[in-house]
Amino acid sequence: MLTAQARTVEIAPVISENAIWTKTNGDHAAGAVRMRNRILEFSHAAVRLSIRYGQLVIHRSEIPDSTIPMSDVAVIIAAQPRMSYSQAVLGSLLENGGVFVVCSPQRMPVGMLLPLGGNGTQSAYFRQQVNLSLPRQKQLWKSVVQAKIAMQAMLLVKETGTDFGLTRLISTVRSGDSSNVEATAAVRYWKSLFGDEFRRDRGSEGVNGLLNYGYAVLRAMVARAICAAGLHPTLGIHHCNQYNAWCLADDLMEPYRPVVDRAVMQLVRAGDEQVDVSGPGRQQVLQALLGRVDVADQSWTVFDGVQRLAQSLRGVICGHPGELIFPEGFVDERDGTADFGVQCHVADGDV
Repeated sequence: MLTAQARTVEIAPVISENAIWTKTNGDHAAGAVRMRNRILEFSHAAVRLSIRYGQLVIHRSEIPDSTIPMSDVAVIIAAQPRMSYSQAVLGSLLENGGVFVVCSPQRMPVGMLLPLGGNGTQSAYFRQQVNLSLPRQKQLWKSVVQAKIAMQAMLLVKETGTDFGLTRLISTVRSGDSSNVEATAAVRYWKSLFGDEFRRDRGSEGVNGLLNYGYAVLRAMVARAICAAGLHPTLGIHHCNQYNAWCLADDLMEPYRPVVDRAVMQLVRAGDEQVDVSGPGRQQVLQALLGRVDVADQSWTVFDGVQRLAQSLRGVICGHPGELIFPEGFVDERDGTADFGVQCHVADGDV
């Protein structure tokens, strides 16, 4: 069984810097960079990042330097305006298959830097990706929508005791979701999670802002997995906006969105007064993304789950037998099954 761990690094008596991660050794494609998955978010205290002997060095005033093997870092989230880093940091991160996420002054991700060479045979995969037939793309999107609605239904059952009719909708999804069952499910889903007055809004704050933050980090995780599988994140199977560089990432992340939704919903139900991207809820969202889901009757980290999904898509594109490998449920220690989240520790000046 893979284990997950996390730490919160204390920077000041009140303000803390998040350095949250999980370490896994999952299955990876031949030629892909071996991944050990850690998410590092820098959001409060000013830090300077550098490289020393293959180690990421974190410099902070009045606190001893901390080091982390760069090969263990999956995502760096730069949310501190006074944060600085060298070109060597970016180069080493990308060389090791990591992703660099840049945030606005409001701490919302606004861009990401991905590695160019994620797989040794990616040019061949690109050609097959471009030549994937439209009927096959529509069938793949149908399966994505069905998997998303299934996860939404399972979340509602787990947290409210009923699926509000979502399970019945799964069998009505047609090729390409031509009747837009995804939208019908969404209307029931959001009202059931956050009440009749809630409206999903990508531009608003509060609950929506925290959801947007979690989705942006999830998008980076999926884009990284796509590159590692040798696919191009722009060439989607459904999303096709010419101004969107991450169409395929937006496609494949859909079944994993409920992982973020669940973390935000739990904050709301706990009566947290600051359910917002500027509050401490970001840490719980990151912990959820470092948690575990049920994939093919096994407990997998979300990181490994999205990697398996990207690799299964590559197999389908290449004409190999099999279907996409989706999450099939939530894993939760409270149910006596396994650990959904991560263990949190506080260690002064140590990551």
